[in-house]
Amino acid sequence: MKGEPIVILLVEDDDGHAEIVRRNFEVSLLANTLIRVADGQAALDYLYRRNEFLDPASSPRPGIILLDLRLPKVDGLAVLKNIKEDAEFSLIPVVILTTSEAELDVAKAYESHANSYLVKPVDFTKFTELLKTFGYYWLAWNHSPR
Repeated sequence: MKGEPIVILLVEDDDGHAEIVRRNFEVSLLANTLIRVADGQAALDYLYRRNEFLDPASSPRPGIILLDLRLPKVDGLAVLKNIKEDAEFSLIPVVILTTSEAELDVAKAYESHANSYLVKPVDFTKFTELLKTFGYYWLAWNHSPR
């Protein structure tokens, strides 16, 4: 593993799913900081340092974004498009983490330049394994531009 702390922005409205992600990263001992926001508007506010996220010390730039599609206020596809159309954020890997297996959602996500599309398994053990594999791939083995 690289050992460098990576800021992960988790955009997830489901408290249970967010807790599973948090616990998995904690148990896997992956060097990172997990910051969670619960809706699409909060994700954009975080990235653009607006409202409650004005202070750069408490809103560090993420090294990766885990993004749900079905979000309140601003949906995940709109957040993804905003990220990838802004030169300041376009190189941040965005991984869709959603319950939707709909081919249209997958296609729209990749058309909007998602870096990966993962479907949350209903089974807890499989969800845990998915997150463990994700953690090692994206946070330990993958090389991204800084």
